Amino acid sequence: MTDWRSLPFAPAIGTRLCGAQDVPDGQGKEIVFGDGKEAFRVVVLFVKNRWFAFHNCCPHFSIPLNYDPDRFHIFDEDLLMCAHHTAIYRLADGECIDGPCVGARLTPIPIECTVDAICIGAGS
Repeated sequence: MTDWRSLPFAPAIGTRLCGAQDVPDGQGKEIVFGDGKEAFRVVVLFVKNRWFAFHNCCPHFSIPLNYDPDRFHIFDEDLLMCAHHTAIYRLADGECIDGPCVGARLTPIPIECTVDAICIGAGS
């Protein structure tokens, strides 16, 4: 798996991604750093009082998981579906469990959550 920190436009540790209030329960928010095809996209998801963040890049064709801005398909409170190819990923570990890239994984982005903000964390 690629180290997300080595990708173009990857944000620095401590960078604010969004406000905690910006992501309603059961939904996600995309934050984009940089421009063009190499822009670094992060998806922040809030599901049942749990926060998740991944590099918003489906391993199948290296495109974002969403088709429309900030619209992510979350099922059964623990699965995320790629809007383009219907690959299904577990939120707990990012592993694809169904679809065209079974066994591949989303790249997790470490985050730190406070009452006010979701920021890039220091974890690996």
